[in-house]
Amino acid sequence: MTYWIKISYERDTYVIDLKQISAFCRAPNHRVTFWLPDGRIPILIHPQSNQDAYEKVVNYIKQIVTTPEQGAYWVKILYDREEYAINLARISAFSREPNTGKISFWLPDSGTRIIIHPHSNPDAYSLVMEYIEKKTGYSLE
Repeated sequence: MTYWIKISYERDTYVIDLKQISAFCRAPNHRVTFWLPDGRIPILIHPQSNQDAYEKVVNYIKQIVTTPEQGAYWVKILYDREEYAINLARISAFSREPNTGKISFWLPDSGTRIIIHPHSNPDAYSLVMEYIEKKTGYSLE
């Protein structure tokens, strides 16, 4: 099932299926960023600039993190003072640094590199490690 929304952003009007988005980023100032699939175009919305679209996106994020759809594995990760909701099922490569244990992966539509350290972000670290093992059958340790 799709979840279409209409957004006016930088003089253009977009109609976007949020189910095709692989990651959302929420900044402390309540700005939400997501990237259009295959385009690396970021869409930034804020409650003051686009209240209706902002509420729809935030409600969608809450919904997918609490009750994910079939085939998705949404996790909430605090990274670089921002909160990311990421569908790990859309990530195609993970790496682990042997000395520090840091896990790295790249968000597919933005090219943003996410680095998770086992000591500074243990909850996200264990979620990602669990996902990798469950999905691939491989352990990065």
